[in-house]
Amino acid sequence: MKSRLAIAAAAVSISLALAGCSGASSAGSPPSGSGPSGSLEVQTGLAVDSKLMATLKSVTAGFEKANPNVTINLVPSPGSTYESNMKVRLASGNIPDIWWTHGWSRDRYSKFLMPLQKESWAKDFNPALDAAMKDSNGAFYAMPIDTDIAGLIYNKDVLAKAGYKASDIKTWDDFTKAAEAMKKLNGVSPIYVAGTSSVGNVADWIAPGAFSASDLKKMSAGTFLSTNYKKVLDLVATWTKDGLFNPDYSSGTSDSMAKALAQGQTGFEFSQNAAANNALQYNPDAKLGYMPVPSLNGGPSYLIGGEMNAYGISKTTKNPSAAKAFLAYLALPTNETKLAASAGSAPGLTNAKAELGVLQSSYDTFVLKEKSPLVPYFDRVYLPNGSWDTMVTSTDAVVTNQSTSAAATQQVASTFQTLYGQGK
Repeated sequence: MKSRLAIAAAAVSISLALAGCSGASSAGSPPSGSGPSGSLEVQTGLAVDSKLMATLKSVTAGFEKANPNVTINLVPSPGSTYESNMKVRLASGNIPDIWWTHGWSRDRYSKFLMPLQKESWAKDFNPALDAAMKDSNGAFYAMPIDTDIAGLIYNKDVLAKAGYKASDIKTWDDFTKAAEAMKKLNGVSPIYVAGTSSVGNVADWIAPGAFSASDLKKMSAGTFLSTNYKKVLDLVATWTKDGLFNPDYSSGTSDSMAKALAQGQTGFEFSQNAAANNALQYNPDAKLGYMPVPSLNGGPSYLIGGEMNAYGISKTTKNPSAAKAFLAYLALPTNETKLAASAGSAPGLTNAKAELGVLQSSYDTFVLKEKSPLVPYFDRVYLPNGSWDTMVTSTDAVVTNQSTSAAATQQVASTFQTLYGQGK
């Protein structure tokens, strides 16, 4: 694992540095020819009020103006049911023309999607995404809007008032002490989680540091290591006991997460960087950043990454030319730059420019300067397909005191054993 992490970190540093240094070239023009036509349903996977959704709408309007014979129907996410809705639609054959693949373009959706490595923009595919998105033949199945680099999102003012700075958080003990100091601040919930819509991230962020390289090999081979996973939920149980989560946990939403972060009502959030960008819509002057995630095993802190916002085209679409033209339009450097910036991440294509705004200093510090290791999302690599829902419900049960960490771990273990036999 150490060598894999080193390679991944180097790849990310090199490819993202190139993305950050390269200026976005001219937008150019849509693909030439007689012009595409038809109507496309695009399942965006995005909250209706998110910054990325607003940018996608704006870019789509430009596409429709340039391609008057094409109508794009951007469908917002139904929330936490997006994944289950997509499973139903794929099983029934009622498949959108284009959909958000939420990290699963290769491992879950590739049999339903067109390969895209021969598209005109494919030469600029960020190599940092190779391990997550390309198969053994070099094929990939979605156009990456951004290169996902996540850590612990934090409010700099709240952290400072608690007497800490990002460089002080090296271990989970450091994190917990900082959170306890935040609890003493008036009106501050140290850790804000929006119920079942985001609690899975808490376990997903902590888990990579709870396993050694040999442990992860065993997990990949089908052996669930309960002792290691219980450490993850033990930490969550400690935070629950200490009252470090927000009191409105059960009714929390992505919108309330953004507001709490923006208004200095929380110190930490386990989320992709879009949470910071959404927060800026409520307070453009909020001082926000992200920091590496501490390791439970005493190893180096790490960032989490891979595929995040990416769109694939159904093999069964009735309008493949229009669908390919739309993705090609999204991939134009100026459009890709805008979309990635609104997601709060580096671009998914190397000829676009990294414009991270309030998060630029975090990117410069932890990605370019310190070269923090980049590890994949735990559930996508080390848990069988279909485990996410159990990861969510088991972590939720610990946060809400409905289950012990031992019982919740057994719940995850049972799901692992059931699903592993069905194939990762």
